[in-house]
Amino acid sequence: MPRALWLLIIGMAVNVIGSSFLWPLNTIYIHDHLGKSLSVAGIVLMFNSGANVIGNLYGGHLFDKIGGYKSIILGIGISLLALVGLSLWHDWPQYVVFLTIAGFGSGIIFPSMYAMAGSVWKEGGRKSFNALYVAQNLGVAVGASLGGIVADYSFQLIFLANTIMYVIFLLIAVFGYKGITVEPVIHGHNEKEMNSAKSKVNLRALLIICSGYLLCWVAYSQWTTTIASYTQEINISLTQYSLLWTINGAIIVLGQPLLIGVLKYLSASLKLQILIGIGIFIVSFLVAGKASAFSGFLVAMIILTIGEMFIWPAVPTIAFDLSPKGREGFYQGIVNSTATGGRMVGPLLGGIIVDLYSMSALFIVLISLFLISVVTTLVYDRHLKAETQFAAKTS
Repeated sequence: MPRALWLLIIGMAVNVIGSSFLWPLNTIYIHDHLGKSLSVAGIVLMFNSGANVIGNLYGGHLFDKIGGYKSIILGIGISLLALVGLSLWHDWPQYVVFLTIAGFGSGIIFPSMYAMAGSVWKEGGRKSFNALYVAQNLGVAVGASLGGIVADYSFQLIFLANTIMYVIFLLIAVFGYKGITVEPVIHGHNEKEMNSAKSKVNLRALLIICSGYLLCWVAYSQWTTTIASYTQEINISLTQYSLLWTINGAIIVLGQPLLIGVLKYLSASLKLQILIGIGIFIVSFLVAGKASAFSGFLVAMIILTIGEMFIWPAVPTIAFDLSPKGREGFYQGIVNSTATGGRMVGPLLGGIIVDLYSMSALFIVLISLFLISVVTTLVYDRHLKAETQFAAKTS
């Protein structure tokens, strides 16, 4: 892999380690330390996610206009100011304001990271995005575990630790990313018209695949919300539940050589890769729906992790392949905002279904969402194929 990609991987890991100090503990802090209800905590997290969605879209636009380096520095700067504010003032309602601003700043960063990764190693294809995906999960595993240790000593130090990690990330970006450039693209008039027509077809294809991607994230987010609550109701300890996510991160990091070997053996297209992943997701939720003890959820989590290893890196790769020159950031912004949107809608939808009906009803709905995702994956490139055939006939 190129040196530039390694710098992006290291930066991604540091970035996510920093944010993972805080996000798993947000609800606990709002409920236990600020004395607010779980419903209020949910609304606060929705503000954070909503700001993140806006940041994703704006960050993608910025990448295309001013480049990845300036966009990332801006995103880090906004996040860092918010985190300094959180370190100094973390009472109500300042906590809500700073957390929302941090979500916006963080959102600006991710599309540029992914777009730059695709640009610096184009021949690597999905490997670039898979590397960032692994770095994210390594960051989550390290940050969440360290966050628990720091919080046990002093919850206030969580904010300081998060800030310090973002300062390190800023230094990596300032000294490492300035030399990573994506050449601007200048089109002639006729080429612009052709690219405009192609862009509409490609954008439609991206929105279709992302609609299924969103539904997958809606279902996946239940593991941190409704399924997490359900495990507590059936007397699975918090330590055991936390172990599930430790295993999730370990499988993602350690299982990469095996995954690469499987994909090479299957010669899997990205579409097939996603369809296999969705099928594995369905099996995981069928197992979880029948589980009544820790062992059942452990098996379900292992299966779930294998499924996400197929799907999550594939969609950014498709977005990069579909993006016209000069629109890479915008397309990655759509992908990142879709994932955030799924994480924002999922807990609310899951909670409503469980409150009105039951956990069994929730699992039926989630499997139905996966089936819809199968359909969107099968049809997303239909117009692309038609466009390719038309171009072949007219050339």
